Amino acid sequence: MRLDQLHPAPGAKKGPKRVGRGPGSGHGKTAGKGHKGQKARSGGGKGPGFEGGQMPLYRRVPKRGFVPRARRVYAPVNLKSLGAFTAGSVVDPDRLVEAGLIKKAERGSVKLLGEGELDRTLTVKVHAISAAAKQKVEAAGGTVEVLPA
Repeated sequence: MRLDQLHPAPGAKKGPKRVGRGPGSGHGKTAGKGHKGQKARSGGGKGPGFEGGQMPLYRRVPKRGFVPRARRVYAPVNLKSLGAFTAGSVVDPDRLVEAGLIKKAERGSVKLLGEGELDRTLTVKVHAISAAAKQKVEAAGGTVEVLPA
């Protein structure tokens, strides 16, 4: 069997209901909408959340706080976690994913934090770095490159 020979079983596919196409169709005249009224009109009916004139839930519940826009969320990585890398290696977001220190979806924004000590020379490429982490990496003989956000 080939892909171009596949087809649905007989009777498995049904055509759309064609309303308003004359009395012979069984869905003529009012096209299945009954006689007059709000729901028979074009665009008729009540909107989502309408509760019969009662104050809707989304207006009864108190609104609190605010959500800041465009806040960048970084995946934090501490210096003590970099012990998994050999001396002289390059540490970038892809290598951090391979080492299991961050998730694949978090590669776009990684921040190196200064918790722990570093005893080897590494080339670190991250999107943001704390002052303490930068100082410790450079003190160990490594270099820091800040990637564009």
